[in-house]
Amino acid sequence: MKLSEGVEAAIHSAAMLAGVEGGATMPASALAEAFGLSPSYLLKHLQALTAARILESVPGPSGGYRLARVPEKISLLDIVLAVEGPRPAFRCGEIRRNSPARIDASAYVQPCGINAAMLRAERAYRAALAAEKLSDIVTEFMADADSRVVHAACAFAAQHARPQKSASRS
Repeated sequence: MKLSEGVEAAIHSAAMLAGVEGGATMPASALAEAFGLSPSYLLKHLQALTAARILESVPGPSGGYRLARVPEKISLLDIVLAVEGPRPAFRCGEIRRNSPARIDASAYVQPCGINAAMLRAERAYRAALAAEKLSDIVTEFMADADSRVVHAACAFAAQHARPQKSASRS
């Protein structure tokens, strides 16, 4: 299974926003700069995360994006579904019915075994993503990453954070 690059960008952006404290926001342009992405490319994914209520968009010259929920309540599945959509990765086209023998449709009353196996795998994959919380990723990064990388990421976030009057993360 191949996920789009937008999933990676969305997870990294959410992880960086998890480090922005006090309801502060970060502009999309800063998030794009942090990861060397095109601002217009990243904006599309930030908007998807906002529509899914993972992020909150604060308008105005000192606005930007912030998490709409605490990181403990955001799973990787939430982010993947926001970017990729809810449809399963495998979509059975029932090509088994395309045989040159042209067997009657009544011969295919049983569900396609390949489709059933792929859907079982999809459920397991989604369950694993649902168990992975954004807070755990951030905690692991802070504990395991090279201290230079941690320091640079924290300094970047602090430099680009925009304090706000109020926040509503639940």
